[in-house]
This record gives sequence, structure tokens and C-alpha cells, in this order.
Amino acid sequence: MECPRCQRKVDSQTRRCTWCRQNVPPGQHLLEESGVVVPFPAADAEGKASATAKLAGLGDRFIATILDTAILFAACSVVDVWAFMNWGLVSGAELRVTAAALLVGGSLNVLIAFLYLWLLEACFGSTLGKAIIGIGVVNDSARNSFAASAIRNLLRIVDGFGFYLVGILVASCSRVRRRVGDFCAGTYVVEGNVSQLTRSLAVVGWLALLTGGAWALPRLCAQPKPLQGPRHLGQVVLGIGRAENSVYMKLPNHRIDLSIMSGSPAEPAVPTADQAASAGSKLGQDSIPAVP
Repeated sequence: MECPRCQRKVDSQTRRCTWCRQNVPPGQHLLEESGVVVPFPAADAEGKASATAKLAGLGDRFIATILDTAILFAACSVVDVWAFMNWGLVSGAELRVTAAALLVGGSLNVLIAFLYLWLLEACFGSTLGKAIIGIGVVNDSARNSFAASAIRNLLRIVDGFGFYLVGILVASCSRVRRRVGDFCAGTYVVEGNVSQLTRSLAVVGWLALLTGGAWALPRLCAQPKPLQGPRHLGQVVLGIGRAENSVYMKLPNHRIDLSIMSGSPAEPAVPTADQAASAGSKLGQDSIPAVP
């Protein structure tokens, strides 16, 4: 159905337009179906969006992505350490990541990232990072918000190629700053659809999640170290350890060593007594006697 105020397409179950933020009458879709209210003819999507909404800038979207990445990094770090403590292996001074730990940690990382982006954008229109900046995602398609958000975030695989190079290029060339996921999902990222209360709550939630991650990591690391690998998928795929003067990373067929420079800068060596006596003796043998 369409919003009676701005004539944009909204979900039939919604009670507030995601574009103009005005309440939609409960029986609006019934009126349209009965022909009492005739929907306005659809206009060009790109021209319509730019005329009725203030689109979010690429700079704001980039900052929001950094804020969301910080949250996801903290959460995934906790998950990775937990997976290693349960399915990894410690041998001496070497940490050995098994196939089971890599599979469990990697799968949970992908699942957490997708659920965070999908559910928050579908339910509230913004992730924590977007809410802090004051931007949000609006759905301009016939799909419901959950389907549109799922398509938009699944296609981050394409947009994120080359550290989001594809998404930046596509959004820069689009008049309405839509990346590939936005085009396929029928969504836009706009400014001003987040209240001040929501922005304040998002800041509190963002800080709370970062603090929780910082609190949980050292406690997970303090648990007893796993001394035996898992029964299944126990193959070691990565080893990280420290030798005498280097830190190394060992793969199944390769080893990378990084030297560690310790101590103060080199100082002139002070000869010992035996070295001084030996040097003086040699100097006496090699010296040329003076001519009177």
C-alpha cells in the first residue's frame, strides 16, 4: 500500500511510514483494495527518492560502518577465543588452531555479523552505528522489511569485495547513492529518520557492548589451556608461537618468522681484561721500533 501523506510504498502491516514518519491509518490497505482511495501513479524511483528524502552521504555511511565493525570485532574476538579454548590446542609456547576451532569460530562470526545487520535494519531501520550517526535504511519495494534487509545484507559479499571497493564505486556513480545490495533489495539510506532518544540509546548500547567484550576477553584467556586437540577435525591448520628472538606463524606448508628487536640500541663494546692484554701484545709485536 501507499502512505497517504508522501505516497510512497509501505508495508501493509506498518503503522508508521518509514519515509515521512507519519502514522498510517489502520485500514489504508483495505481502502486501496476497495478502490475508495486511488494510489498515486508510480514515478521514477530515483527522481522520487531524491525529491522526498535527504539521502545519507558516503562519509556518514563510512563512519557508521566503522562503528559497526568495532562492535562486530569485539563480539567475534570473544567468540574466536571461546572456540579456541574449546577446540584448540596449546603445545608448549605454541598456540595451535585446529580445523574444528576454525570452522566453529568462522561460522559463528559470519552468523553473528549477518544477524546483527539483518535484524536491526529490519526491525528498527538502523544498526547501532547508523543510529549514532543519524541515518537509516528505508524500504521502497513491495517486499516486507525482513526480506529486503536479508537481500541487502547478503549482497555485502559483492559490495564488500576489495574492502568495499565495489560498493563505494557503485554508490558513487549512482545519483541516489545506492550500492548493489540497495538496488537489488529496493532500499535507500537516508538521513534524519532516527530520533534523538534512539541515538542516545544507541551510544549507550555501543559502549556497553565494547565494554562487555573488553571484560570477557581476559577472563576467557585466563581459563585452563587446552592440552589435547578435539576428537574430530583435530588437524592443526595454524600455529602461532615465539622462538628465542622471533615470533612465527606456521601453516601446513609454510612458516613465517618475524624477528623481535629487544634491548637498547647497540653500544660500543667494552673489551675485557684478557682481550685488552691480547690486543696489547699483538700491537707490541706488529709495531715498528722508533728510529733514534
